[in-house]
Amino acid sequence: MGNTDAEIILELAKEKGALMFGEFQLSAGGTSSYYFDGRIVTLDPKGAHYVARAFLPVVRDSGATAIAGPTLGADPIVAAVSLMSYQDEGAPMPGLIVRKETKGHGGQRAIEGPLVPGSRVAVVDDSCSTGGSLFHAIEAVEDAGCEVVKVLTIIDRHQGGSDELRKRGYDFYALLEADAEGNVRPANGV
Repeated sequence: MGNTDAEIILELAKEKGALMFGEFQLSAGGTSSYYFDGRIVTLDPKGAHYVARAFLPVVRDSGATAIAGPTLGADPIVAAVSLMSYQDEGAPMPGLIVRKETKGHGGQRAIEGPLVPGSRVAVVDDSCSTGGSLFHAIEAVEDAGCEVVKVLTIIDRHQGGSDELRKRGYDFYALLEADAEGNVRPANGV
């Protein structure tokens, strides 16, 4: 296994079958020569540990006071980073889950968790293709009166989402990146 967290996560994704090669239909539209199922990594105890260990310092450096993400891909990431934030020496960071649709009963919330308006929030997801689920989560967080200070994913598929996030002024970070041929590697020297 590699030495960096990103290399360890990439190896684990291959070992656990989270990274597969072939012809796959993507939820964001189009097809791909590979498929990455982040939940296989983030619901694995070792994977959750390494993703949280890789993300927490980046989230802390951004000045975020909470971490949020779109359900379902971000749920285990949010929980792991939030838990690790409690275990380390920094301030505990509450986790927030952004629903696909605002709840139609009870508190009718779009975001679950201890949301404090005015918080500085890092938004995470397991992957970024077109960025649709990330933009949905960002909009919900901003509509709740919070500031998005960082956007993170495990893998950037380089299908327009990360470019659009940056174009709109969001500070984007990915652990892994893929090219058009499906070659996956640690991103940005991570």
